[in-house]
Amino acid sequence: MAEMEQGYIDSLIEKAQKAQKEFESYSQEQVDAIVKAMGKIIYDNAELIAKEAVEETGYGRVDSKILKITRCTTAAWHYLHDKKSVGMIDWDPVEKLATYAKPVGVVAALVPTTNPVSTTVSNGMSILKCRNAMIVSLHPRAKKTTIHGVELINEAIRAAGAPENLVQIVDQPSMAATSELMTKVDVVVATGGAPMVKSAYSSGRPSYGVGPGNVQVVVAPDWTDYDKLAKQVVGSRSYDNGMPCTGEQAIHLPADKVEQMKAAFVKQGAYILTDEDAKKLPGILFTEKGTTDPAHVGMLPSHLAKLMGLDIPDSTTLLLFPSQGMTRENMLRREKLCPVVQFFPYENFEEGVSNAKSNLMWEGKGHSSVVYTNDEDCAKHAALELPVSRLLVNQPAGAASGGNFINGLVPTMSLGCGSWGNNSISDNLSYKHLMNTTKLAFYHDPTIPEAEKVWAE
Repeated sequence: MAEMEQGYIDSLIEKAQKAQKEFESYSQEQVDAIVKAMGKIIYDNAELIAKEAVEETGYGRVDSKILKITRCTTAAWHYLHDKKSVGMIDWDPVEKLATYAKPVGVVAALVPTTNPVSTTVSNGMSILKCRNAMIVSLHPRAKKTTIHGVELINEAIRAAGAPENLVQIVDQPSMAATSELMTKVDVVVATGGAPMVKSAYSSGRPSYGVGPGNVQVVVAPDWTDYDKLAKQVVGSRSYDNGMPCTGEQAIHLPADKVEQMKAAFVKQGAYILTDEDAKKLPGILFTEKGTTDPAHVGMLPSHLAKLMGLDIPDSTTLLLFPSQGMTRENMLRREKLCPVVQFFPYENFEEGVSNAKSNLMWEGKGHSSVVYTNDEDCAKHAALELPVSRLLVNQPAGAASGGNFINGLVPTMSLGCGSWGNNSISDNLSYKHLMNTTKLAFYHDPTIPEAEKVWAE
């Protein structure tokens, strides 16, 4: 790494450390005012930021990004506003055990080109909640948008009383600069592709990364409301033109319900590909090396159809197509970053779950899946069998995986995938992952059980 670049990173770290030390002395009320200001400024500028992101990156839809920004900031503040993160945050009167929150220090936040500002603010609110400083490492393709987002954040948090340089950004991005940054901060939060996450875990610093998605939907035999299924899946997969890793990728359903499902999807604006048409998709979506072709990420169904020689309405919501088999030759079993969905008929529910598991084991294990059923036993079976960190019941994966008022999951833009996805956590990333704690243990009269009784239990 050039000496100039190293000096640049060292300067950012020094300023961040100074700001963090000052911030550490702030009260809970002062911290919360700054966290709120951070989220509110991005919420207020959602439309402007969304337009900038689409214009600069060429990815996604403005309306989806507006919704994403407003939803993630609102959900984050709703979740964080009454949480304790300063001083004593817990007291167990029985065990006489107190818990004190402490900052982790300076946090590097690596953000993707697909969600540059929404990820920055969502993770940033949790980072600042714990009195940490934050240095953002942006994706070059979203440079202008991310810098503008951080400028807005700094304007707002300064007005709320934040120390200077509490939030900074690497505005001269390079792989070398990012690597240097990761080795010198206290904690790394990496939201993006596998190479980024791998680099974070190789930095020698405590890191939180995310894994690839490949959300499988398993429809149990008892489920009859295919109109609801279609509406929720279409809503998820057409959102931001299918780029979110939380979007549904494959549907496993009873073989005798396929025609019912197809009719429901057509009512939601989907186009049904023939088997022959579907065979053209791998050559469009993937390169010869088997990697995702960035040229077709986040593209409309009508655009993809033209590449297959088809003329379909621009209003088409997604492409639905039949299974191309359960072999390794079927590349479409993997994650696809555009609004396309494959369906797999099954003869019995156990087979459907098994096929979903097989797809996940190829790509996406540890992330999320959905089961549609009113039978609690079916839900439990899927939960026991599928290697995922989140299994949603009768919910749209795109909106619900990151927590959005309709379930008990923590609202976040960073979804841990556990050891399945080579991640350190299987939770939704929260402020709790970004604090140190001190346990204050007072002596109390011990109750020591007899060993024989313990081992007899």
